[in-house]
Amino acid sequence: MTLEELRKEIDVVDDVLLKAFQERMSLVAQVSQAKQASDLPVLDVSRERTKLEDVSGKLPPELQQYGYFLWSMLFELSRSYQSALNPTPSPLRREIQEAMENTPQLFPPRATVACQGVEGAYSQLACDKLFQRPQVMYFGSFESVFTAIENGFCDYGVLPLENSTAGSVNQVYDLMQDHKFKIVRSTRLKVDHNLLAKRGTKLEDIREIFSHPQAISQCSAFLEKLGKDVKVTPCENTAAAAQAVAESSREDVAAICSHNCIALYALERLAADIQDRGDNYTRFICISKKLQIFPGADKTSLMVSLPHRPGSLYQVLARFYALGLNLIKLESRVLPGRDFEFMFYFDLETSVYSEEFIRMVDDLTTICEDFQYLGSYSEVV
Repeated sequence: MTLEELRKEIDVVDDVLLKAFQERMSLVAQVSQAKQASDLPVLDVSRERTKLEDVSGKLPPELQQYGYFLWSMLFELSRSYQSALNPTPSPLRREIQEAMENTPQLFPPRATVACQGVEGAYSQLACDKLFQRPQVMYFGSFESVFTAIENGFCDYGVLPLENSTAGSVNQVYDLMQDHKFKIVRSTRLKVDHNLLAKRGTKLEDIREIFSHPQAISQCSAFLEKLGKDVKVTPCENTAAAAQAVAESSREDVAAICSHNCIALYALERLAADIQDRGDNYTRFICISKKLQIFPGADKTSLMVSLPHRPGSLYQVLARFYALGLNLIKLESRVLPGRDFEFMFYFDLETSVYSEEFIRMVDDLTTICEDFQYLGSYSEVV
């Protein structure tokens, strides 16, 4: 048979599949009504497991895996359809709707904001981008920022989450598991690193450079060119590194930090734009104690804890796919003290006003044992 003839044969088979799909979904609707009448949950794990084994057993070995995945997706679509036919608003949906009704129409221009580091830190620059007139309070660690929000000491907190060159800020992701907070906004800040030292110091005089580990990673090529005679020492913050250089009695030290630190700490720039890539961006999140959803929110962040078994992550991803939601970030972290269990962080691109968003909220509440909604928000560019 020619290729065109084979395609025509496939079209005939597809027509049969379409009719069978319609018939199956019609039966799914009746199943949904029967479950609702008997007050039964949409998900029947035992039934699905038995059915998947049966489907795989009826296929030749070379098709068993493909059949398993096809029917798994079919079950996801069926559950989503059942939920849509009999929508049961979850407590989380009601909480989100209340937040949308009670949140002010405009993001506050002035607030007390917690940042890690000292004046001149990139977190402070991100804070200035998010707020018109922020009252910034500086803390020595990322955990202190979370704690300040939890205790109501500050209205908001600003934290770095990921960098386009160095990747995720793992410490922040780990702390997310231990603290209660909501994300209300995010921003991306272009990061241009500079090598600063005391006035009069020359580049060839430098024997030790201080900076945050992320900044050090982002400037690896520049540091490598300096040679092994120059020691690189990590510290808690880029601006703190600049402050330490300014207060040091040594004349052979420098800091990798923002250009703002030149005037703040009376330093001199020895080298500009020393990052490995010109498109070096860091994404920051703005967190609060209570859920606030400002108008225009089109991103949603979630954390889900899943057991270490085949298909657990697939079940969540398949639901996103079935609802047509765009997954733009997936991060996994090991759960401390829980063998082979992981926390998965998701960023989704979806409007809070869409039907797909509402269905996702209700669906994940039922299929995930440990599911945390972190907030819906917009990103300041």
